[in-house]
Amino acid sequence: MVKLLPFAMIAILIGASLPALCQKIDRKALVSRHNLHITDKESKGPTQVGNGQFAFGFDFTGLQTFNDDANTMSNWGWHKFKLPAGTDPYQYKGREWDTQGRQVRYDIQNEKEQDLYQWMRANPQRLNLGRLGFVFKRKDGSVVTLKEIQDPVQNLDLWTGIAVSNFTVDGKKIKVTTIGYPSRDAIAVKIEASDLNDGQVMLELRFPYAANVEFSNGADFNSPDKHTTTAQISSSQASFHRQLDSTQFNVRLNWQGGGKLVNSKPHDFLLAPTGRKSLEVVLEFDNDKTANPPVTFESTKAASIKKWQDFWQSGGAIDLSQSKDTRWKELERRIVLSEYLMEVNEAGQLPPQESGLVNNGWYGKYHFEMIWWHAAHYALWGRLPQMDKLTHIYRSDVNFYAPKAKEQGYAGVRWPKTLGDHERWEWPNEINPLLIWQQPHPIFFAELEYRSKPTKQTLDKWKDVVLRTADFMASYPVYNKREKRYILGYPLQVVSENANPRTTINPTFELSYWRTGLRLALEWDKRLGLPPNKKYEEVLAGLSALPQEEGKYVSWENIYHMWSVYNFEHPALIGAYGMLPGDGVDVKTMDSTLTAVENKWKFDYTWGWDFPMLAMSAARLGHPDKAVDFLLNYPGFTWDEHGLSGGGVSPFPYFPSNGGLLYAVAMMAAGWDGSTGAAPGFPKDGSWTVKYEGLKPAL
Repeated sequence: MVKLLPFAMIAILIGASLPALCQKIDRKALVSRHNLHITDKESKGPTQVGNGQFAFGFDFTGLQTFNDDANTMSNWGWHKFKLPAGTDPYQYKGREWDTQGRQVRYDIQNEKEQDLYQWMRANPQRLNLGRLGFVFKRKDGSVVTLKEIQDPVQNLDLWTGIAVSNFTVDGKKIKVTTIGYPSRDAIAVKIEASDLNDGQVMLELRFPYAANVEFSNGADFNSPDKHTTTAQISSSQASFHRQLDSTQFNVRLNWQGGGKLVNSKPHDFLLAPTGRKSLEVVLEFDNDKTANPPVTFESTKAASIKKWQDFWQSGGAIDLSQSKDTRWKELERRIVLSEYLMEVNEAGQLPPQESGLVNNGWYGKYHFEMIWWHAAHYALWGRLPQMDKLTHIYRSDVNFYAPKAKEQGYAGVRWPKTLGDHERWEWPNEINPLLIWQQPHPIFFAELEYRSKPTKQTLDKWKDVVLRTADFMASYPVYNKREKRYILGYPLQVVSENANPRTTINPTFELSYWRTGLRLALEWDKRLGLPPNKKYEEVLAGLSALPQEEGKYVSWENIYHMWSVYNFEHPALIGAYGMLPGDGVDVKTMDSTLTAVENKWKFDYTWGWDFPMLAMSAARLGHPDKAVDFLLNYPGFTWDEHGLSGGGVSPFPYFPSNGGLLYAVAMMAAGWDGSTGAAPGFPKDGSWTVKYEGLKPAL
């Protein structure tokens, strides 16, 4: 008779904790212990509600009263200033550069086209759609200032998406409930106070012009003559038509509980409550001409509760609460808040900009090379629909970018860098048209989806994108007959954007990613029933080795003073074995390289996603303690009380940090190709107990 071991003994023998094996995660408890609790009136924040396509940021008052970073932004709200006379961004001449013995035109600065160059940088720019805030007055009619507000307490219930703000103004206690509608670009607000109709509390709705500023809140409130607001006001609702040059959209304001709306000055409207106890307000923005029936506070509340409960009970989850390492709660907080923030800011129909829907960075434009950091985590967290929304542009735009590749002498499709809205011009400079690390991204995304859905439908969906992307990748390297190898560059710009593009060749990260992309493309040939592409095979076999010096990888082949001059910006060479699966990498050499980066890199001059990238590499290299440290112990990787990240040279907020952290921790928990055991990226000394469910392993 075989004697069965107790289940606890089995758990010990296979190196996993009992809770990690047999307990289902209490998702409500996990999420709720990280609810926002804000008491600082000057918290930069902001707190947000939204649906990925539209977001409303607000300060401790529950509205946009004092904080200039409390903005209203969407994926559809874009504006263009007037084009310089006689110019066309699609006819930008740029300059021709020597490309390994031949002249190729790139969209690079041209002194003869300075006006058009500046216009292309700034246009289109994302709009701040409007601001809804309070005007508070004392009993004597004078205006209350920020420092006079007392007892502020704001709580955001992540499980329901409902924020409640309490504070006192001139002795009057005020409660504000703020909710976002999950499927419409609307918010609902309920204001409760005694004697609400005594003139001390009013709501102010303001509409700005577009801001021609690269990093800003997207609003210009000082140019009333440059735009129009047409209002139709009745006893309990108002509609507004906004016109900013060629941009038009509609806004609707509804209220219940009694209130009178007046046009106080151009583009500004004041709503004075006439009921004594409460006022419910719904504000909706719409660029669609379809007249949808209005929503109410109660219908918004019900929709929000359902949406967020469904969200938290779907996809993956990680519970660290039984860990002995005291840092568990901070890491878990960063995970949960990142999930919330990405769903609010980065789950819409357009790839997000770096600052999501909080404010404008780089005029609100999105960057193709950063889509990986915004979207890849969704696949590991079992949320493919969100990834699909952000990556559909590869399929919808594949035909648009083929002519540029052909013009430059390449096959297939060359993916660009920086775009805005649905316009198709890049910023013309010496970085954007020469950056190449974004090129393999769509193959990586296709592979992530196929691993979750290995169907003919997935193959057909991505076939054209994968193969045409790989066609460019196979035609881009230049064969050096003397050295009998393929070379990447010149000209090219590396991930860190700090190389001389005229001379740089064979960057480590890009060489490894080229190998990964071509290897996967050949695998897709096989899945599709196609013969292996001979060009892919030839280039893959002949690519230059990853460059190294003295037993360590260097950022690119012909670099000088690597560890004293170029030890800043992204340490992308580490990403070849971390973010990427390590094609072409020697593990021992990469281990020495990680040690050198730890000791010599200028971590105050890095960007947010660098730290998750380092954590992934440390995990793959068998240093789980370092992986955790990279996510928690570096001052350059800062997180505020809202879960918004900045630090280093990153603008604030910087959402690639959140997406990168979610990818890294999913990988550290669920593993990667070739990893063994449970939670291989976390220390095995008993300090961490990692419970997870619904996560997928990384490549």
